[in-house]
Amino acid sequence: MDTVIELDRLTKNYGRRRGLSGLTLDIHRGEVFGFLGPNGAGKSTTIRLLLDLIRPTEGTARVLGLDPHADAVRLHRRVGYLPGDFVVPGRWTAGECLEYLTSLRGGVSRARLTALAGRLDLDLGARIRSLSKGNRQKVGIVQAFAHEPELLILDEPTSGLDPLVQQTFLRMVTEARAAGQTVFMSSHIMSEVERVADRVGIIREGRLVTLDTVAALREHAVRRVRLTFDRPVPAEGFAHLPGVVDASTQGTTLHCRVEGSPDALLKAAARHTVTDLLSEEPDLEELFFTYYEGAENGHEAGLTPGR
Repeated sequence: MDTVIELDRLTKNYGRRRGLSGLTLDIHRGEVFGFLGPNGAGKSTTIRLLLDLIRPTEGTARVLGLDPHADAVRLHRRVGYLPGDFVVPGRWTAGECLEYLTSLRGGVSRARLTALAGRLDLDLGARIRSLSKGNRQKVGIVQAFAHEPELLILDEPTSGLDPLVQQTFLRMVTEARAAGQTVFMSSHIMSEVERVADRVGIIREGRLVTLDTVAALREHAVRRVRLTFDRPVPAEGFAHLPGVVDASTQGTTLHCRVEGSPDALLKAAARHTVTDLLSEEPDLEELFFTYYEGAENGHEAGLTPGR
């Protein structure tokens, strides 16, 4: 499998503060990789290092087989980049801005820009200074996707977008993957990343705390379960089962959370007459915070090898 991004012990110090600590990571061609963490975790630092906007203190990075510093001009022509804070001159119209930015990478047709702007409901004749944050973000998205780059690097791309435009953006990411493009997307929202990502890396205070496929993370995520029986059952019969958390009963109904496999719970429930069962989808957002709570308590989650 081709490696599009290869990071080896990448480290960035800001004086006494460490922005990134020994990050080793490979991103494969044609995958969507979700890079997750709260503000200040090191996501934007990583992205800036990939594009030679800042230089590493230690370690190395290679992007599309190139050195981000020595081959910066060649690399930037092959990458679509949306920064976390997209800022362009306010006097331009959205169309003028896009024509200028895309010309730096060889230019794209007006029809291509119009089509992308139409999907995002962006007015190309509006002045940048008159646009809301969400509409400025649309300009940033169009300029990143316009030249159909081999690699899309998107830093908090849905910031400021309304829910309908967020759905359109996620469809654009899925289409990019189908076309063979690679997407490296940072976010602090697990739920949006899980919809499109093949793998997810979770970063905390500059360190990668887990790395796995979305499917594997889902297997370890928490699901909420409600079981209704034909008569009351004691919660004690379920409270100490493997993977069962917060078991409680109200009349004939048992409420609990299940971490991982529900096998033990189902076998215990089968000893009674079950009249109804509801199992919610695993909550990956809750899993996301579990990694942070565990790290804060001094128990950093074990790192699962990437696939």
